[in-house]
This record gives sequence, structure tokens and C-alpha cells, in this order.
Amino acid sequence: MPKTHYENFPVASILLPRRLVPAVEAIYAFARAADDLADEGEAGPGERLAALAAYEAALHELERGLPCGPPFARLGVVIAQYGLPMTPFYELLSAFKQDVVTTRYASYDALLDYCRRSANPVGFLMLTLYGAASAVNRRDSDAICSALQLINFLQDVAIDQQKGRIYLPLEDLTRFGLAPAELEPGVPDENWRALMSFQVARARALMKSGSALVWRLPGRLGWELRLVVQGGLRILECIEEVDYDVFRHRPQLRKRDWALMLWRAWRM
Repeated sequence: MPKTHYENFPVASILLPRRLVPAVEAIYAFARAADDLADEGEAGPGERLAALAAYEAALHELERGLPCGPPFARLGVVIAQYGLPMTPFYELLSAFKQDVVTTRYASYDALLDYCRRSANPVGFLMLTLYGAASAVNRRDSDAICSALQLINFLQDVAIDQQKGRIYLPLEDLTRFGLAPAELEPGVPDENWRALMSFQVARARALMKSGSALVWRLPGRLGWELRLVVQGGLRILECIEEVDYDVFRHRPQLRKRDWALMLWRAWRM
């Protein structure tokens, strides 16, 4: 689930219906290229924002039916074929632009607003591709996608810190007696463990609140989602298993975890 290259997409998964693979790959190419503009290389904030503005302008041209190059030409075919709405693509771009200028989040609500634009559009687009974008499905998809984004933040505390970013609500740091500067040494203490225990519990509850969606999506997409849900929950367990020391032990899924996830997905 690394955020850097936008692996929220189940690209080329053996469980993804084959007919959807080209469409998912086109959406992924769009999101990954934009994410790289916001995050990769040595460009300064001004250059990144200018590049993202140009990228957004190209998306406007696509929406107007004007000729455009990759990845937009390929994306345009998919949008027309499946009747995809344009709003999710603009929401993704707004989140990428926010990454350039925002390094702290005062509250959990502010962080969820970011997730609403950085993660939830992915789930909505997948539901639309599958013809299952009902209101109740979208509600649960939003919960799963936001939970995945929050779990990624917990998983990547050290990586984000190196980039000067903190994706933990500042109100929660204050509540547990921590200041942003105290995260820099990367030495977990009891306050840190209490903070992380609270974050893990909240992300787990959010994930479970949307998990009923797996029963409403039949076939391979339902199995895909089962593994996504179980993968997120397993990462939370890995965080707990290292006693919340994500500074020295970045939780990630290994071969033995996949067997456990498959078993749990089957039990769902």
C-alpha cells in the first residue's frame, strides 16, 4: 500500500475481472503520473504546482473533447466507454496539489477531508467501472478507502517525516502529550505508543464499518476487495506486533501474511 506510486489501484491483479484491466491501468497511469509530479524528483513547490496546473489544464482539454497526448488519450477512451464522471479526477489532482503545500493537519476532520480527495475517488471509480456505484456502496467504499489511506499514514510515519510531513492530526499529538518536534528522533515512548494505539483502533473501526461492501460485490471484484480489506487490517496488526515502533520497523506484508489474508478473506 505505498502511497508514493499510488498503489491503491489493484493493477493487473489476478482477481480483477480481465475486462476491467485496461480501464484500471489507464486510470492508474493518470493518477501515478500526477502523484509523481507532486512527490518525486528535486523540483521546488512552485515548479510542482505549475506542473500540476498544466496537468489539470490537459484534463480540462480532455473533458472538452480536444486532442491530447498520453496518458490522457488513453484515459479519454475509458471515460467515454464506461461513462466515468470527471469529478473524481479533479479531486485526485486537488489532493496532489495539497501535498505540495500542506505538511500538517490540525484535526482528524481535516485529514479525512484530504482522504476524501486522495483515496475515496479511487473506490468510486472502481465501483463505476463495475456498474455498482449505488449510494450505500459508495458510502462503504469511502470508509474502506479512507481507512486504507490512514493505515498508509501510520505505516509510513518515518518516510513522511523525512519529507517534512506529518499525517497524524496535531490535535491527537497534543492529546497524548507529544509535539511534532518530538517525532524527529524516532524514539517511541509510552506517549507515542498510546497515540498509535488510538490511531490503529480508529483506522480499524473505519475499515470494518465499510467491510459489508464485500458481500454486495459479487465475483472476482468482491474477492479483490476482501483481500484489500484484509491487507489493511493485517498492516494494523503488524504495527501492533512491532509495539508501534514504525520508525525502525516499517510494517509490510510478507509471504506468510498473504496466506493468512487469503484464509480470512475466505472466512468473510
